[in-house]
Amino acid sequence: MAQKNNLKVDDDIIKTANRCKKNFSCLSSDETDLCKVEMNVGEKIHFIKCKNKNTCNYRIPFGYSFVCTCPVRKELYNKYKV
Repeated sequence: MAQKNNLKVDDDIIKTANRCKKNFSCLSSDETDLCKVEMNVGEKIHFIKCKNKNTCNYRIPFGYSFVCTCPVRKELYNKYKV
């Protein structure tokens, strides 16, 4: 089980994020790469505001916003609201 400070994400969820090119930086203590969840719908659709313009395989443009499809990021938000 991977941890982010006191936050825990199951290894099974991490394994499903096999397209991560950021080396799971969202699980580090540094939150500079952690996109802000602005709104979520039913804990399934997460609208995000990105902190940088770096490419992410889990970020999908949606109108003037983005949707995050990363299983790890969604789990962090759904469990801990971070």
